[in-house]
Amino acid sequence: MTPKYKRMVAGMARAEKAIPKRRRKKNWSVYILICSDGTLYTGATNDIKRRLSTHNNGTGARYTRSRRPVTLVYQENSMTRPQALTRECAIKALSKKDKEGIIAVGKGLLALSWPRVPNG
Repeated sequence: MTPKYKRMVAGMARAEKAIPKRRRKKNWSVYILICSDGTLYTGATNDIKRRLSTHNNGTGARYTRSRRPVTLVYQENSMTRPQALTRECAIKALSKKDKEGIIAVGKGLLALSWPRVPNG
């Protein structure tokens, strides 16, 4: 995770702590797509159906525009935005083989220790 990204996520975590727990929205998801050329793309969103549609319409991420159609192969739900962005970064740091392992096993690998939200 780059220092700039760490600072951004840490700032979001501090802002989130200021919000009472009952009002924190846990509607963010982390997802992995498989592109038409066999590569994997990882992202985070609060509306997975809309985001998948934008990827397939060519208006999503620049990476997926030339690799359509894309297929959703994995997603993790019920996260706050800082948690989702931190998890996305952790997944992006994995090798393709490790990502394929996560996809194959599904949510069973969530027991792996991944950084949640940095403390500052």
